[in-house]
Amino acid sequence: MDQGQSAAEGDTLAPGRITETPAERTAEDRFDDEDYPAYSMGAAAEMLGVTPAFLRALGTAHLIEPKRSSGGHRRYSRYQLRLATRARELVDQGTPVEAACRIIILEDQLAEALRINAAYERERAAGT
Repeated sequence: MDQGQSAAEGDTLAPGRITETPAERTAEDRFDDEDYPAYSMGAAAEMLGVTPAFLRALGTAHLIEPKRSSGGHRRYSRYQLRLATRARELVDQGTPVEAACRIIILEDQLAEALRINAAYERERAAGT
């Protein structure tokens, strides 16, 4: 996926998060990489205490789009698991899955806009 994709498109908003292709990363780099698709659907579902169907529903709602292994199996990153955790919190509070996903997408976009604004303010203060 492209670096600038939104959560609605299945990945991060923050530009520059992915700087190398998976083949170029060392094993040590993968441990620290928030975007490395390290978790199978079963492992992700177990870690989050959800069903695989819930994870598929998040994909259908365009919150997360897991990478695929060479065998076609879904693989999730830590960043995607954090988004799924937030979705589960909202759903557990009674929010429909589609609405929860939209809320998270908007939260992610707002956080990115605030980050960009803060960087702009720092640059402006340094230039003055």
